[in-house]
Amino acid sequence: MARIYKIYIWKNAPFLRLLVPFVAGIMVQYYLPFSFYSTLAFLGCCVTGILSFTFLPLFYHFRWPWVRGAFISLAIVAAGMLITWNKDVRNHKEWYGHYLDSGVTIMATLIEPPAEKARSLKALSRVEFIIQNDSVRKVDGQVLLYFAKDSIKEPPEFGDTILCSVNLQPIKNSGNPGAFDYVRYAAFHQLYHQAYVKKQDWIFKNHGNKLTYKSAIFSVRRKVRNIIYTYIPGMNEKTIAAALLIGYKVDLDKDLVQAYSNAGVVHLIAISGLHMGIIYGILFWLLSKMSFLKNQRVVRNVLIIFCLWAFAFITGGAGSVLRSAFMFSFIALGLAINKRSSIYNSMAASAFLLLVYNPFLLWDVGFQLSYLAVLGIVLCQKHISNWFFFKNKILQAAWRLSAVSIAAQIFTFPVSLFYFHQLPLLFIVANLVAIPLTIIALWLCIILIVVSPISSFAFFVGKIISMIISVINYSVEIINNVPFSLWDQIKINVTETLLLYGIICMLLHALLKKSKVSLQIALLFSFVLGCFIAIDKWNASTQNKLIVYNVPSHRAVDIIHGNSFQFIGDEELKKDGLLKNFHLKPARIQMRSTVRDEKNAAFHWKNFYYYNSKKILLVDSAVSYLPLEKKLQLDYLIISGNPRLFLSELVKTFDVGIYIFDSSNPLWKIEKWKKDCERLHLRYYSVPAEGAFVTNL
Repeated sequence: MARIYKIYIWKNAPFLRLLVPFVAGIMVQYYLPFSFYSTLAFLGCCVTGILSFTFLPLFYHFRWPWVRGAFISLAIVAAGMLITWNKDVRNHKEWYGHYLDSGVTIMATLIEPPAEKARSLKALSRVEFIIQNDSVRKVDGQVLLYFAKDSIKEPPEFGDTILCSVNLQPIKNSGNPGAFDYVRYAAFHQLYHQAYVKKQDWIFKNHGNKLTYKSAIFSVRRKVRNIIYTYIPGMNEKTIAAALLIGYKVDLDKDLVQAYSNAGVVHLIAISGLHMGIIYGILFWLLSKMSFLKNQRVVRNVLIIFCLWAFAFITGGAGSVLRSAFMFSFIALGLAINKRSSIYNSMAASAFLLLVYNPFLLWDVGFQLSYLAVLGIVLCQKHISNWFFFKNKILQAAWRLSAVSIAAQIFTFPVSLFYFHQLPLLFIVANLVAIPLTIIALWLCIILIVVSPISSFAFFVGKIISMIISVINYSVEIINNVPFSLWDQIKINVTETLLLYGIICMLLHALLKKSKVSLQIALLFSFVLGCFIAIDKWNASTQNKLIVYNVPSHRAVDIIHGNSFQFIGDEELKKDGLLKNFHLKPARIQMRSTVRDEKNAAFHWKNFYYYNSKKILLVDSAVSYLPLEKKLQLDYLIISGNPRLFLSELVKTFDVGIYIFDSSNPLWKIEKWKKDCERLHLRYYSVPAEGAFVTNL
């Protein structure tokens, strides 16, 4: 029976035979990188093995049929390794990073429209030439350039080529515990350097060619955005509409996005399979109603595929969008040739093609969540839908929609816990309200674009869209404000995530196949998971740490004892907001220290702190200390807030274990203090340069 099931899977999803070894090759090359020539030699051995086995007598083919399959699978593994090696720009001779020196001049072309930040314009650029020692070298590679906003009269645009003399800096992480690994994220997008460009550092070389396909895409996006912003009233409403239709998220309100995330409907404002499914349904319905296309099945489905891919590229081509475009393209192609394809094969084929194009999509969160959501829906939705039946059509439709949400959540919640440390508990209610209204809003947004030349009608449609999105936003905020709507501050590591998936798979198999063995394995996995969590909680309950966070222009220090923290820092970081959630909250979740210590376990008097036999002094003002014959012993001295002081005077009063310069100090002054420390033979730590300072107390 097991063999029959195995054959059934391979026949219905033959692309799995390619996908599984290809993914294995990607992971091998990423975690255990091999050189190009060694991988090529490995591929050559596999091909030789395939050819050698082919020429053996038929007797051996029937006796050892698995040998050729093993060689083919290993060859696909090698192909995955080679493609991953080639995709990494650092392995190319033309990469600019091989020729960097201080103060180089680069010629770069902006490959995206600049994004506006608080004090700068962020522009993704491609380096084409490096000018060094009066010689010009042709190079390749992407770099992030931040143009000082206050000094720009004519900002560069997409396609412009500029000359700039800059010191390209490696992209760095903040070093805060549990923080988002921006270095790895940027590396997956082939970004390794950045630079802050002042007015005097750059000049225009020439304005770009505006006739490229990328220019056309950005032009269409800009026109669609302008139509939405012109005819839809309400800032929150128009920004949500732009996110729904073209994935434009620059102006989204951060608190509103957090509310969508907390309610479990953030996928509505991230272009995904839901949006692609709506577009596919609209196109299929419209084209089927056109009489001259009724009998032109091939033409109709080719038009659908073309429109799907046009929409995918206009929205920016995110992993979830490309996955959906591939999947619906396979469905349309199957209908064109009058053959229904397996959904599992469509998923495997789309994943395989995407990973051939970019192997690093394997680590993209949206890519992972979109496939897991579809897998959950395909495996579980029908069974969940059969739990209840309602005679009332509206109730039955609502239950079917709820079954889809539950099925998607079953397979996505472990990954969501791992990345986002939270689980929306009212996602069913939120999706019941938001999804139908979102479908209507998306339809109306498309109608708005079509009728935009008729301004009076466009304003009317825009008002209806605004009303619908207002209802969605209001519903999301109500759900977000329900006290038990969100289970957050959850810590889970990779091993625990895999154990969760093991439990889910075994429980599903036990329920669907009535297997006692699967239930027993699920219980075993649950016990192991409980042991991991219990050990981690025990370790957290006995911890004592000092953390000086790397928060630009801010002071942020935590003294952690067990599951509590005592915060020393700016008032702005004590409030719930973007700064706190981005820089401090992940660290506290990782340390399982999420309770503010109101009693202040660390004794303190003014800026002096004493905890667990450790003495900590915070210096944040120009205070003059008297020289002492017997110096005061300090374990840590934290300099913060850009005070006017001289280390040569401090050493006459204090005998310090290590000086810590936090991120509220300007870099030029930290450099000066570092030179003083080296001259005086003092230990020091620069938080902006080395990341957050973390030590046991």
